Amino acid sequence: MSGGSDFTGVKLPEFDVMAAKHTQAADRLEELARALHRELQGAGLDTTPAARIRELAAQVGRQAEDLRRRQVLIQEMQREKVAFGLSLPEGSYLHLPDKLETARALLDGSVAANAARQAAQGDAKALERLKKYADRLNDAEFTKVFIEKLGAHGLTGLPAALAKSLHEARREKDAERLNHLSEQGKQVLAMLSEALAQATDPKHPAYAGDAFLDALQKEGRAEHLLGDIRYSGYQSQALIWAAHDGKPPFSAKFMQTVGQDAIAYEAELYADRWAASKSYGFSHLSLPNIAGVLDLGTYLKPGPGVATAEGTKIKPSVVEDLLHAAGFNKEASQALLAHTPPGWKVSILAHLVTTRLDVFKYTHQQSLLNSILINTTTGQDPNSKKLAADMINALSVEAEKHFRTGDDGNLEIANGAALDRMDHLQYPLGRALAANIDQVFRLLVNRATFHGVDAERMSWAIALAVRDDKAFEALMRAQTEHMRHALAGAPPVGLNKSDLAEFGYSIDDLKQYDGDQDGVLSKSDVKDALVNLIVAEARPFGHIVEIRRQALIAQGLEDKKADEALRTMVRDAIGLFPVPGAKQVSELATGAFGSLLTKEYEKITNMGYDEIARRVASTISESGRSLGETHSVLAGNRLAVSKLSEQLIATAMLSKGVFDGVPLRGQSFAVEGKDAIIPFEKMTPAQYADFLEWAGEKGGAYDLRDRFDTTFRKTNEVDDYLNLRTSSNTEADR
Repeated sequence: MSGGSDFTGVKLPEFDVMAAKHTQAADRLEELARALHRELQGAGLDTTPAARIRELAAQVGRQAEDLRRRQVLIQEMQREKVAFGLSLPEGSYLHLPDKLETARALLDGSVAANAARQAAQGDAKALERLKKYADRLNDAEFTKVFIEKLGAHGLTGLPAALAKSLHEARREKDAERLNHLSEQGKQVLAMLSEALAQATDPKHPAYAGDAFLDALQKEGRAEHLLGDIRYSGYQSQALIWAAHDGKPPFSAKFMQTVGQDAIAYEAELYADRWAASKSYGFSHLSLPNIAGVLDLGTYLKPGPGVATAEGTKIKPSVVEDLLHAAGFNKEASQALLAHTPPGWKVSILAHLVTTRLDVFKYTHQQSLLNSILINTTTGQDPNSKKLAADMINALSVEAEKHFRTGDDGNLEIANGAALDRMDHLQYPLGRALAANIDQVFRLLVNRATFHGVDAERMSWAIALAVRDDKAFEALMRAQTEHMRHALAGAPPVGLNKSDLAEFGYSIDDLKQYDGDQDGVLSKSDVKDALVNLIVAEARPFGHIVEIRRQALIAQGLEDKKADEALRTMVRDAIGLFPVPGAKQVSELATGAFGSLLTKEYEKITNMGYDEIARRVASTISESGRSLGETHSVLAGNRLAVSKLSEQLIATAMLSKGVFDGVPLRGQSFAVEGKDAIIPFEKMTPAQYADFLEWAGEKGGAYDLRDRFDTTFRKTNEVDDYLNLRTSSNTEADR
């Protein structure tokens, strides 16, 4: 009987008879073929008829073997009570999958689900049976049957049952059973985690459907009872999330449904207590997973060994377990954090970095939160940018609450404890700002907005971030790269109509830069272009450095000397190098950049700002040269940035051909007898200092650097955005 495209109905016991008769027929045909072959061969006749009968015997034999395999599967399905059928007047039919692989998946998936249900009822032997099917998870058919047969209710109940068994073994002080259950439980949870990730991913063939996700939500919010233990479903499901190893990762769909709802559920439970935290100190409370409820420590946590949980006060949390699972997939993490639950005024990301912040400290999971934030806010994709703006806005509002204007007009800390609780967020915030340095520039220079963030909000975010040395370094490296990239966009000396296509410029660009409109860009034209770029880039540099200074003043560190990050950047001459991939049209530049303009250097063009800086520094150190002696007198961040800008400006002028034709004779950094510059990586510190002096005096670099410094040292915008009252144009090295 036909049962559709996937299943066929077979009538029992007629199916057993058919299988037996096929086997008998195959044997008889083979005997007939042998006998006919002997007779034909003995008579000297053609034996082809015998060969044809033998082929038919083989075909019937294969059919018989297939039927026998199906017969065995049917018997197993009946024995395991996983078969399903249909009763008709003419008899009972069993639905059998047309493909043997599907039939095996139906059988094994059903048996595994039965074992899981039995294990949830306390059957220790069932756990052993369930473990045997862990290697079947690479079969999507198996996984789908396993999850569908187990169901959301069974899946939710099993981790709680494992936890209860461990709790009882520990209470009875049965060390052998405790250790065995611990290892067994970890393996089962890992299996459930892999299966759940597959079954909740719409792109995976094992996807169990939207209804299953809805059922997980319903079970997650429901109250369950296991013996005398009451728990919500999410507290049990969380153990599955905690066991995840990212293979395969949980999907964005899972995080948009179950993940978002789990976070909203916790917030609903604890909102009143978090709100009362100022009076009663409840801000650290969270929804513990079932292992936390039973004080099981690491007995069900992935990893080798069994650790004692005695005396521990930290309870594993449902939300932390969820973030662990989300962290393996950027798309999933972004889907989770970007959501604003119904009735909420803020996103989940904003909730995590503000209202729930104390919980991460209590659970010692600040690094988990930081990792998620960095992963989701530092990319160049639209979702990363939106999340970065969300974090910038949320934390800037918090920062503004806890700073104030001091009696001397400088920044002052109003609530040190409140700022300290956000310390671990300073670096992720700095990384998000650095990744969006273009937006920082546009806000400060062009008065733009960034997904609702304006220059004032950005300034308060910077004030919080640059309290951290590494965050300040990330921002300064990003702005240095931004300035280098901007200066590299200036046109080269000698550009004319015939060169436009080669160097990527248009006729409109030529008209824009050509001051005397003679059709060829002169050195004066290029300098004018560089001035405009330099003045614009000086503003974010000055903004970041002045806010860093104010943050140090607020912490009582106003006499702090140059930050090591800036000192290192100047010492290692980060400003010497052209933007990777930039075309060099200057004869002098080709010699100066030497081996740096090689295919090896081009390999780093897609690296981040920090990595480029490290490679640049490495190039210098490997050649045995250091510029530390030249700039050892640095006393503050302003002087460091001034020195850095000197390098950037000189490099840009060199690469654009502004120095071509300027006499080199007698200069220490010139190749003897040639109008060429010694490659930078081969210069001594003294030769490099001579080069910068020559560039300033002979090539006009000092004029451009002065324009940079004049703008860089203006701090009135910082005063406006942070409500300060400092001198806005002081020339002192503050």
